[in-house]
Amino acid sequence: MKVQTHLHATLPDWVSSELADVPPETSSDAERMALVHRLAARNHVEGNGGPFAALVAERGTGRIVSVGVNVVLSSGLSSMHAEVTALSLAQVAIGGWDLGAPDGPAHELVVNWRPCAMCYGAVLWSGVTRLVVAGSGPELERLTGFDEGPVREDWDAQLEARGVEVRPDVLREEALAVFADYGRTRAVVYNGRGGGARPLLGEAS
Repeated sequence: MKVQTHLHATLPDWVSSELADVPPETSSDAERMALVHRLAARNHVEGNGGPFAALVAERGTGRIVSVGVNVVLSSGLSSMHAEVTALSLAQVAIGGWDLGAPDGPAHELVVNWRPCAMCYGAVLWSGVTRLVVAGSGPELERLTGFDEGPVREDWDAQLEARGVEVRPDVLREEALAVFADYGRTRAVVYNGRGGGARPLLGEAS
């Protein structure tokens, strides 16, 4: 019996050019989130996946350890959301699975909306000790057509109870603007059930 024994996903080449003018250390949540929005806005235009991006930074220094964008379409892998790519690349960078290990710096994840059901679990198991989000609520699904899955209403309290500090609503309006731009396209919405092209934002379905 022969089965597939490896998988492959990579960030698009344009990410490096977007990072060319970014200093290695950042000074604020807003500065990090602005970079995330910039990557998210370009990602769906380039056709890699949805309008989502994330980064991992050291909490103490603001040093960016990794960035991630959604590469579901370009990789053909449904799990390659921005949070998963950013967390995985950070783990590769530090050489281990625990981004909160006691013998290393604490890390945080910055992402342009509350994580979906899958990425919520990825945050829990990654070891990050802080999550910075642009917002939460139904606006993302309404504007983009994505199904974010059954996330608990007390998702942030559950993270806090497990040692993950949550900072909400950082550059929220900017996130909504990116989602609205995406919603005006006919991009593929890759929900596992009922996915495919959808009407322009505001059209009757």
